[in-house]
Amino acid sequence: LNQMQQLDSIGFIWDRHDLSWNKNFNQLCAFKSKTGHCDISKYDGRNKDLAKWVNTQRASFKKNALSSDRIQQLDSIGFIWDLCGHSWNENF
Repeated sequence: LNQMQQLDSIGFIWDRHDLSWNKNFNQLCAFKSKTGHCDISKYDGRNKDLAKWVNTQRASFKKNALSSDRIQQLDSIGFIWDLCGHSWNENF
């Protein structure tokens, strides 16, 4: 085995940003499994950091700054990109 394969085999983290994103994504999945949705209020004191992360994903998406892999991951759990549009359609 080469050195990269050896490090991979023990779960070496190559990109700390990816690790952080995946950690937040997993927290969002857990939130959805408890609540049935991905809409975390910024006023939810228990999930304040996760709500901030969710809003950052929406902002990045609007700026076309989110990778297609991450968009697909969020889409796969029913992530709502436009809360205003979604809310209007739900109430219509």
